[in-house]
Amino acid sequence: MHSLPVFLKLEGRAVILTGTGEAADAKRRLLERAGAVIVGEDDAQARVAIVADGDEATVRRLRSRGVLVNATDRPDLCDFTLPAIVDRDPVLIAIGTGGASAGLAAALRQRLEAMLPTHLGGLAQALFSARSELRRLWPDAGQRRRAIAHGLAPGGAIDPLGVEADVAAWLGRADDRAIARFHHIALLSGDPDDLTMRDARMLALADHIYHAPDVPAAILDRARADAARIRADGPPDQRGEGLTLWLSLG
Repeated sequence: MHSLPVFLKLEGRAVILTGTGEAADAKRRLLERAGAVIVGEDDAQARVAIVADGDEATVRRLRSRGVLVNATDRPDLCDFTLPAIVDRDPVLIAIGTGGASAGLAAALRQRLEAMLPTHLGGLAQALFSARSELRRLWPDAGQRRRAIAHGLAPGGAIDPLGVEADVAAWLGRADDRAIARFHHIALLSGDPDDLTMRDARMLALADHIYHAPDVPAAILDRARADAARIRADGPPDQRGEGLTLWLSLG
């Protein structure tokens, strides 16, 4: 991973924008959408800057003051890059290539725009509003996370890519989703591109991942960051709540 993706809150904060022309105008519109206060290079309060003309001397001056800089079309001068964005407020999806190809990022954004329904933002707001009820139904954080994952899974009651979800109705039908499940993934190869769609979904949902010593990190990286990973010579005898996977090659 060449950089760490973050979402930076800019509302009411000073951001330097330098340069003129189409590139500067596009960056200005983006900053205004984020609620930033656009200022000039001399503003001492700003800690972030976009140098829309990629001027190296401007970049050096700003960096000497500890300002983080994005230099348009100059990835070698950038402290951060600006991704292509799919906006389903409050859901934001960012696609970045580390400055390698803005065109590729834009093409992927267009594909995702067509795939992702407009009601995603409403689903996020509904889940936010339901936090108290979620805690009441599933007091244990692990059970709550598994219940939400089960509901949001493909074909689930609140599948984000399905028809417009009714969170209240889903909670009204809440049942015990803490049951232990086990699945064996026999990997075709060590290449994550060879994962089936079903196996990729399983990795994304798993709570515990037992794996043979020769399973590569590239496969394990497809799992949730907080999923337990246990190197083992065989499938587990004891399985905890939620979804447990056993991964082996061949």
